[in-house]
Formats: sequence, C-alpha cells, structure tokens
Amino acid sequence: MRWRSATYAFDMLLLGLRLGSDPRGIITTTPKSIHLYKQLLTDPTVAVTASSTYRNAANLAPQFLAEIIKRYEGTRLGRQELEAEVVDDAEGALWRRAWIERDRVQVFPDLTQIVVAIDPAMTSGEGAAETGIVVAGCDRREHILVLEDCSVHGSPDKWARRAINAFHRYRADTLVVEANQGGDLVTQTLSTVDPNVPIEMVHASRGKRTRAEPVAALYEQGRVHHVGLLPELEDQLCLWEPLTGDISPDRLDALVWAVSQLIAGGVPLGLVTSKASSSPPAGGYLSGILNRRR
Repeated sequence: MRWRSATYAFDMLLLGLRLGSDPRGIITTTPKSIHLYKQLLTDPTVAVTASSTYRNAANLAPQFLAEIIKRYEGTRLGRQELEAEVVDDAEGALWRRAWIERDRVQVFPDLTQIVVAIDPAMTSGEGAAETGIVVAGCDRREHILVLEDCSVHGSPDKWARRAINAFHRYRADTLVVEANQGGDLVTQTLSTVDPNVPIEMVHASRGKRTRAEPVAALYEQGRVHHVGLLPELEDQLCLWEPLTGDISPDRLDALVWAVSQLIAGGVPLGLVTSKASSSPPAGGYLSGILNRRR
C-alpha cells in the first residue's frame, strides 16, 4: 500500500496515540526516500532498527530468496529492497534533490509575475488522483520561485476554492489550467467560485516526460528556487521515473505548467495556450508578496 499523502496519513495515525501514560507506535516499511521517512530517521524520540533480506534468509522460501537475489542484487532497487538502504534519487528521475537543496531560499526578491497552476483531477472518489495546485513566480533575472504547493484531494468545488484562495493570497496574475480533459467544465467550476479571475487554458501537445524535461533542466541550471520546504512536491519530483513510474504526478504536472508559463508563455516547452477569460492579467514589474497584499 502506498499512502497518497504520507505526512498527512502519519499525522492522523498519531491521533491514535493520545491516551495512556506512554503510548507508542511501530512502523514497518521499505526505506523509501521520502521526506517523512528521513524526518523520522533523525527524530531523537524514534528508535530505528534496520535489517536486510539476507539476515532474514532463514525465514524465507529458498526459491524466492534465490530469485530476488538473482534479479535485484547490485541494482538500485536491490540496495533498497534487499539491503534496507535509503537510495536518495530514483534511477530514472528527471530531478535531483541536490539541485533543490542547492538553490532553496527562505525569502525571495520582487517578482514580475505570479501564476497559480492547476492540474485538475477529473474524479473525486476514494481512489481519485489529487488536483495539483502550485504557486510560482518569476523575478527580474527570469529565475523561478516556487512559492507554495496547495495540492488537494477532493471535489471540484474544493480544489477550485483552494486554487482561487491562493490566487487572491498571492495577488497572482492568472490561473493556468490544464484542460486536455473537461476544459469547459474546469472553467465553469472556477467561474462559479469567482467569475472575475483571469484563466489561461493550456493544452498538452506532447507527453509528460517531454513537457517535464525542459523544466528539470532549469533546475539543473540553478534557475528554479523553492521557497522553504515543499516536501510532498519534492518527493514526487525526485521519485517519479517517467519510463517506469507508477504514480500520477499531479503536483509535478502543476509545477511544469507554472514554470512553462512563466519562462516562455508555454510555446517553446511543447504547450499550446488559449485565453479562457477576457480579463487581462496585471502587467509590469510587481513588488513581491507584501506589496501585492496592500
């Protein structure tokens, strides 16, 4: 089982430890390179015990042990699954944690433009994907500042209100919305919450990897900066393997739409944009979040 939001799920589990004089919990897991897991490893109140598959050999079927050793010994997956090692980056991932850490900032300069990008989920049931919502801005050097990850799992009304709330909090210029599926419905949902918000509809003309590669290259070049920690977004960036990954990269998709729009209006990165609202976005050089809120 994979938790959709590991940090949120863990926070809810902690509520089960609220009674008694010395409540404790036990977590058994594969050592995945996610923010929550690494946070627990450094927590002084957490006792950590690790063991490899080799040490458990006596309790495993000989045929099974021989097969998994033959398949995975010496590989990245083998280091994780057989040797209980935290392997920090997925082998085929486009992003590296070292890039994000290198260029992370706590404050940011005046921004020339801010957008809220949305990768909407088409369903909202128990097994539905999240709606990716990412706030990002561009400074005078054409560097990107990723300000907040507002992604959410819920109904269209819930994600629309979350996105428009972020739009107003950051005094953004426009909402950038992926509209390959249900474009009219997405626009109608957002307009129901606030009919005056300018919306830029973007349509993917290429696959996820092709759209993501130029954005990952900007990270490698040091032109994208995360403001503070964005753990779930960062986990998704660094664990998604475009050729073999089995997760739906909703936060990643929203980030790609935001960065693409800010850097080049979408066109050079394989996107086609169209106006969904006649309301013009605010132009000119802007003076950052504090001045925007006045």
